[in-house]
Amino acid sequence: MMQRRHLLQLAAGAPLASAAAATRLPGAGGSFRLALLGDCHIRPEFSAARACAMCFEQVSASSVDFVIQAGDHIEDALEVGRARAASLMDLYQRIERQHLRKPVRHVIGNHDCLGVFPASGIDPSAPDYGKAFYVERFGPTYYAFDHKGVHFVVLDSVGITADRSYEGRIDAAQLDWLRADLAAQPRGTRIIAVTHIPLITAMRCYEPESWLDTPHNWTFVSNAREVLRLLRDHDVIAVLQAHSHVYEQIELNGIRFITTGAVAGADWRGSFLGTAEGYTEISVDGRSVESRYRTYGFRSIDPADVPI
Repeated sequence: MMQRRHLLQLAAGAPLASAAAATRLPGAGGSFRLALLGDCHIRPEFSAARACAMCFEQVSASSVDFVIQAGDHIEDALEVGRARAASLMDLYQRIERQHLRKPVRHVIGNHDCLGVFPASGIDPSAPDYGKAFYVERFGPTYYAFDHKGVHFVVLDSVGITADRSYEGRIDAAQLDWLRADLAAQPRGTRIIAVTHIPLITAMRCYEPESWLDTPHNWTFVSNAREVLRLLRDHDVIAVLQAHSHVYEQIELNGIRFITTGAVAGADWRGSFLGTAEGYTEISVDGRSVESRYRTYGFRSIDPADVPI
């Protein structure tokens, strides 16, 4: 059986592909491009570090203004010891420094949280437990920034539960922050939200059956309605997402929800549910948002693609 957090039990063949889709919305404003990288799941095995370097070099050679690293930098901190988790994060940061020559904004992913699963052997009282491990490396788990007239809100969608697991959730304190941040923006400001675990996804329609056997909802943000109700009163043109390892687009109430496939594909064993190893290039032109999925030429040393 495939285990949700490891994408195991892999099967045969699908070609690399590139896909494009766009939404045209009224209005005007500054234009730019960014690279949305998700789920690097870096590790010393499977040539993953070499593959991440390949991906980062391709992005660095492109004309994107900046990069959003949309979470799950490593594989993994949830259920391994501190030494392994720290070595993985060291590896990720070294490869990023050496090969990604663009400004980078980071997003917390579930695999970036230290020792949450009891198998890690880490006590929850440890000062670097959970999200503190990420904060020490990258800073706040939610924040906002502006780029060429667009206001970005980066959300923390990882809810650590009392039974030492996680769920997709935006907590109450963060909702208060988001409400205040959005209210402070001038009327008509274009807004893009970013989250690791999706707010909106169709994954429940086609995800592996074993993924349904989890202690909590790991697939999407459980209280997405609360977030959407905050977003609906503002000029949100897109929500950028990761986590599922599948390139997916949904439009709801005029907002484009774009989920990038994984840099790691099926955890370095090939494509996952038809999405090859890659990243998503996002173009913003006024109120128009366009996305294109790009592969970067990696071939797994032990391929076994995961079909739907």
